Amino acid sequence: MEIVVKELNHFYGPQKALDQLSFKVRTGEILGFLGPNGAGKTTTMKAITGYLTPSEGDVFIDGISVTQNPEQTKKTIGYLPENNPLYGDMPVIDYLIFAGQLQGLEGQKLKDRVREMVRVCGLNTEKHKKIGELSKGYKQRVGLAQALIHDPQVLILDEPTTGLDPNQIIEIRELIRQIGKEKTVLLSSHILAEVEATCDRVLIINKGKLVADGTPEELRKQASGHEILHVSIGGEEDKNKIFKALQDIPQVAVVDFRNDKKSGFEVQSKTGESSAKSIFDMCVNNGWYLTELTPFEKNLEDIFREVTKEQ
Repeated sequence: MEIVVKELNHFYGPQKALDQLSFKVRTGEILGFLGPNGAGKTTTMKAITGYLTPSEGDVFIDGISVTQNPEQTKKTIGYLPENNPLYGDMPVIDYLIFAGQLQGLEGQKLKDRVREMVRVCGLNTEKHKKIGELSKGYKQRVGLAQALIHDPQVLILDEPTTGLDPNQIIEIRELIRQIGKEKTVLLSSHILAEVEATCDRVLIINKGKLVADGTPEELRKQASGHEILHVSIGGEEDKNKIFKALQDIPQVAVVDFRNDKKSGFEVQSKTGESSAKSIFDMCVNNGWYLTELTPFEKNLEDIFREVTKEQ
């Protein structure tokens, strides 16, 4: 099912949380939903799920308005909120039966769905324990199971890996990938590497506005704009001499000393030009040798900082 968010505005008193926000999530897509704290991610998710009515605009699930038909659209949505509210005194099985009954399941269909969720979410060894006795990772699995119990076509996950250890994060990531083969998934996370590894497409908002939209690869290409090379040169002790020689190359726009633990330089070429061959020729002419000449590609963290930084 396709999600269409259309011109959402929302106010908390005088504060504008969403500002003409519009985007689509295509059927069968896992969309990573990113933004700094206070950007409007949770507000948007609440609007999509019908838990919040936006001040202006609308959300459509498979062409049906969420604001006009909330009861109908909620049946198609599974929602895992950030704080994952669970009943700690209930055994896992009893809780899933309860969650299924809330979604209108009963009889053999309810039993089959509970059994399926225990299998899919890896809860078999913990199914008779009280939820309060479970680890954080298994509590997240229970949260996913309740979101999926009624077999929704749309899954909204708000920070599903918060507080998990690396092994648990990998387990939940694989589970989301499997779910994403059959569902439309909107996933919010602050773990950017997690989003890049899990999601088909990334959407970044800042101050309630859309600031970036595309696959991780598309965003990296859009952010680059010019060639950036990491260069290390041997055969010359005077680094300032190498620095000056790099600056004198016609294709080079900017030269900086590397600020990481590796010695060397970061060379930015002029737009539409490459300086790699000229750097090689410079080394030959001076009797120096290259120990590194590698293109630098921005990662999702660099792009996130760039599009959300304060102006």
